[in-house]
Amino acid sequence: MSTNLDALVSPEAPVRTALKRTILMCKPSYFTVVYRINPWMDPAVPTDTSLAVAQWQTLYDTYVGLGFDVHLIDPIDGLPDMVYAANGGFVIDNIAYGAAFTYPERQPEGPAYMDWFRDNGFDVRVPEEINEGEGDFLLVGDVILAGTGFRSASNSHEELSAIYGRPVITLNLINPNFYHLDTAIAVLDPSTGSGTGDIAYLPSAFDEPSLAILRERYPDAVIATEEDAAILGLNSYSDGYNVVIAARAKDFERQLRERGYNPIGVDLSELLLGGGGVKCCTLELRR
Repeated sequence: MSTNLDALVSPEAPVRTALKRTILMCKPSYFTVVYRINPWMDPAVPTDTSLAVAQWQTLYDTYVGLGFDVHLIDPIDGLPDMVYAANGGFVIDNIAYGAAFTYPERQPEGPAYMDWFRDNGFDVRVPEEINEGEGDFLLVGDVILAGTGFRSASNSHEELSAIYGRPVITLNLINPNFYHLDTAIAVLDPSTGSGTGDIAYLPSAFDEPSLAILRERYPDAVIATEEDAAILGLNSYSDGYNVVIAARAKDFERQLRERGYNPIGVDLSELLLGGGGVKCCTLELRR
């Protein structure tokens, strides 16, 4: 089996290195869909909380098996979307920039996550601007890619830059199905230091000026298919070698193998009913 997989790797593919990650997750103990704040959500479609928990547990176990340091925040009854931990903030250099959610249904999550950050020794910065954390902010190399158009306000990008002292590149999302940046871009190799990093993205999710930025900055990026993106295949999480992805994103899996990555498919179909996937459930804690 390993021989067959090795044969799928391009001979020009670089050697990838897995780096230990520290992440925050939230068990979907109260997951359901009782309101509609994105195109994926339909309160008329039944949800199965026990199935959501079981699928989430597989993701958790996968991360533990990869050697990640996984922290948990307690779920809160009445906050069904709290499982999407990526939206709870953005953390670099032990500084946690809190989230201020667009929709009232999710706004209590912001203080809950900030309380967790404080209790666990992070330097918490309370946001003045609307933002939805790592859902719209992605660290790639020396810069932060920042999404706007649906959730995070563009003036939060200025706040972000002032807090972290890093360049922030604004990207405008135009397709409501991809309302957070982490549904349209996957960070495959952050390449901390002088590198620009390695990403995958869906061109149709962005306006033309944003596309021009992506094409110039990441000329060798993986271009996802519409089919894979439609099941949030890009909503994935990488340690630099292992990339945890939606199990049904088969072309994305193929492209990753050709690039020397090790894709690991996980089924989060129940959580997809709320508009989230692998990355949505995963907030990186960078000390």
